[in-house]
Amino acid sequence: MSARSLPASLPKATIPKVTIGELEANYSMYCKALRLLVREGRTLKKIQRTVCWHRLEQLHQCLPSQYKDPDYLFLLLRRETNRKAAGLPCPT
Repeated sequence: MSARSLPASLPKATIPKVTIGELEANYSMYCKALRLLVREGRTLKKIQRTVCWHRLEQLHQCLPSQYKDPDYLFLLLRRETNRKAAGLPCPT
């Protein structure tokens, strides 16, 4: 695990190690958590300090052809949330 993928607020020893299989199995949960954080109006900086962000980042780093960059997911979710707030239909 690189230093870039560690949350700034947590020391290295407190980050539990997970396998790629565990990350893949929980991918939908991480996306749901990210969606909830975006809906709550959290800033990108605050979201980047969460476990779900780091797990999504790990998946993207290990399997970039299968999993999108969390920055990209954040932008998609924020755009979707803004469109709903404005009463516009979301493109499918």
